[in-house]
Amino acid sequence: MLRVLNFAHGTFYMLGAYTTYQFVQWVGGGPGLFWLAALGGALAVAALGGLVERLLFRHLYGKEELYQLLFTYALVLILSDAAKMLWGTQQKSVSRPPELSGAFTLFGATIPSYNLLIILLGPAIALGFWLTLQRTRVGRFIRAAALDRETLGALGVDVDALYTWIFMLASFLGGLGGALISPMRAITPGMDTEIIVEAFVVVVIGGLGSFWGTFFGALIYGQVLSFGILFFPRFSIFAVFALMAAVLMVRPWGLLGRPLQ
Repeated sequence: MLRVLNFAHGTFYMLGAYTTYQFVQWVGGGPGLFWLAALGGALAVAALGGLVERLLFRHLYGKEELYQLLFTYALVLILSDAAKMLWGTQQKSVSRPPELSGAFTLFGATIPSYNLLIILLGPAIALGFWLTLQRTRVGRFIRAAALDRETLGALGVDVDALYTWIFMLASFLGGLGGALISPMRAITPGMDTEIIVEAFVVVVIGGLGSFWGTFFGALIYGQVLSFGILFFPRFSIFAVFALMAAVLMVRPWGLLGRPLQ
C-alpha cells in the first residue's frame, strides 16, 4: 500500500527476535511468560516502525525506487549495528514454551508441538488479514489508499494516520515473526539478511502485489527447499533460485501477479 520497497523489513524481523530474547531475560521462561515476551517484542518493533514511518519513511512516498532501496538499506546498516551494540555478536537462544515442549509422531515422523503451532498459525494469520482487507471498513480504506490516496484524502479520511497505522501493523507482524521463530533457531545479527532474501524470492515467485500469490509462493519456496535438502543437500539453494529464474522467464510478473499496464 505504501509503495515503498522496504529493504529494512527483515531487520524488524531480527529486532523482534532480539527484543523477545530480552523480555524473556526480564520475565523468565515460566508457563505463559514466553507469549507475553513475544507480544512485548512485537509491540516494541511496532512502536519503532511508527517512529521510522513518521520521521523518515514519510519523505519517501512517491520517490523513485532507487532512493527507497538506498535509504532502507542504510536503515538496515544502522539498526543492525545498534543491535550488535545492545546484544553483542554472540548467538542468543530462547527456550520453547514449557506448555509446548513435547512432540508427537505423525506418519513415522516426530513433530515438536511448537513447530505444529507455527505451521497452523501462518495460514490462520494470512486468512485473518485477507478477511480484514476484504470484509471490513478499514480494509476498504487500505485498498482505496493503495489505488489513489489523494482521492481517499479528499473524502475526509486521514490518510497520513492510516499510513502510519498500516506501517506499524506491518512492523508488528515482522517483529512477531522474529519473536515466534526465536525458540526454533539461533538469534544472530545476520538473520535479517537471510529472511529478506527469502522474502524477495517468495514475492518474485508469487507475484508482486498479490496477497495469495505471496502465500502460495511461500509454500512453494518451502517445499522446494525442503525436498532439495532431502534429495540434493548440496544443491538445495540452487533449486530455489532455479525455480525463481524459471518463473521470471515464463511469467515475469509472478504466478498470481498481474503485468503492469
